[in-house]
Amino acid sequence: MRHLLAAALLALAPAFPAQAADKVTLVLDWFVNPDHAPVVLAAEQGYFTDAGLEVEIIAPADPADPPKLVAAGRADLAITYQPQLHLQVHEGLPLVRVGTLVGTPLNCLMVRADGPVATLADLRGRRIGYSVAGVEQALVSALLAQAGMTLDDVEMVNVNWALTPALMSGQVDATIGGYRNFELTQMRLAGGEGRCFFLEEEGLPAYDELIYVANADSVDRDRVNRFLGAVERATQFMLNHPDEARAIFAAHAPDLSDALNTAAWADTFGRFAISPAALDHGRYARFEAFLHDNALVPEIWPVARFAIDPGAEK
Repeated sequence: MRHLLAAALLALAPAFPAQAADKVTLVLDWFVNPDHAPVVLAAEQGYFTDAGLEVEIIAPADPADPPKLVAAGRADLAITYQPQLHLQVHEGLPLVRVGTLVGTPLNCLMVRADGPVATLADLRGRRIGYSVAGVEQALVSALLAQAGMTLDDVEMVNVNWALTPALMSGQVDATIGGYRNFELTQMRLAGGEGRCFFLEEEGLPAYDELIYVANADSVDRDRVNRFLGAVERATQFMLNHPDEARAIFAAHAPDLSDALNTAAWADTFGRFAISPAALDHGRYARFEAFLHDNALVPEIWPVARFAIDPGAEK
């Protein structure tokens, strides 16, 4: 009887049209690189399709644009940074964290290994390159405070995307915004040698480096949950089949199999959030308090103002 029923259902299936996939626009924080591996694999493996989603993945023209596009309703999701989220919500942007991509800091203050900066105190009077306005000045301000300095003691130079060339050429003496899993290798491959001051080892609390944000006024929890479910499935695939996952990712675009991206894949592999939707309230509360203690935000707001687990009850 079960076989007859199954055959009957299969015969009827073509009579019901397939439901159209829900469209989701995701703006990356940067051009595609190993930091985005779970998203790329979710697309390549058809996990977004299985979740009833048609996901458009866009690399930004300017790394400062993604959260602004979401706030303006021109994109559904963006990849951005936890420190930036706190500051932008306080500035009035309607943003909310809905998921985590990379659950550890990647950012570092990078200097030349043979350069004049051996300690944070050596930054006095130096030039520091950055690419994302606002958040990176805030991080530098907090780092300088550890050495009894302020932003008035350094010169901040916007070098846009060219962090490594600016440091190697001597245009700047240090950079903020370079990732320990990317720029350090990039510098070495270019014939230089860099050294990182890790933010979480210099007085800053640990934070989620890369997060997904949505518009707080119009977030579609169901659609976001399906998106994060597909990303979680891709992350599990990476853990279970690392070599196959690497091959699929490398085939996504020609440059993803070069020496830089191959090294970055290995350096990033263990840093992805296993449960992207899960929210560590304490981590966000601690970072909010840290920003307030350093006079970077005017008051401490509850975590619910800027971060949610989209699968939890409202």
